[in-house]
Amino acid sequence: MNASFARSYLGIGEVLVELRAEFPDISVSKIRFLEAEGLISPARSPSGYRRFGPADVEQLRFILTAQRDEYLPLRIIKERLAARAALAEKTEGGSGERTEMVSRRELLDSAGIDEAQLEELEAHGLIKRAGRLYGQDALDVAAAVAGLARYGVQARNLRTAATAADRDIALIEQLVGPVLKQRDPAARQAASHTAREVAALLLRLHGAMLEAALTEAGLHGEVISVTGGHDQAVKGA
Repeated sequence: MNASFARSYLGIGEVLVELRAEFPDISVSKIRFLEAEGLISPARSPSGYRRFGPADVEQLRFILTAQRDEYLPLRIIKERLAARAALAEKTEGGSGERTEMVSRRELLDSAGIDEAQLEELEAHGLIKRAGRLYGQDALDVAAAVAGLARYGVQARNLRTAATAADRDIALIEQLVGPVLKQRDPAARQAASHTAREVAALLLRLHGAMLEAALTEAGLHGEVISVTGGHDQAVKGA
């Protein structure tokens, strides 16, 4: 897994650089053709440019490999993509992960933000989408940002949060990258488990450091938590 995956999105030119070593005949027109045929659905920036996340690049790699190595027609590749998506949803659902995807309108209504706010969140890399849908993580981010907005915090003020997350992902990728190169499903599952454990520890570290900073600033007497969209004041000991 390349370090470029730690970034929020790749432009179409960056995708060409990412894949050209493996697929020398890849081109902008070919990527646009695959999109027109419904095999990929990259996100769009507020200015209309295609933006490719890690899942989009991996899907492109799958499509191009199937064409190159198996000479499969697009119809068969599309069927395989649908089967992969169904299997991934079933597997993740069995592991306790949330797999439900929501539409743009559902995200806006559930999180309580408007179109302008969502576009700003996407532009700053705080929210990503898979094609035209959003995962539960995007909904969580949007709801948190909506809560922060009540205190005057805007998306541009949170760019450091996205940067910190990118750095954490880069660190995790360094740890599990060699294992992910293996074709053994058990090894990949172990890598996924390790990645989630490290992510949980990093979250714990961030929380502890923030709490220490609040204490040092003399602000440890009251902690504000947000549960179900309602603010609650929790008095410190």
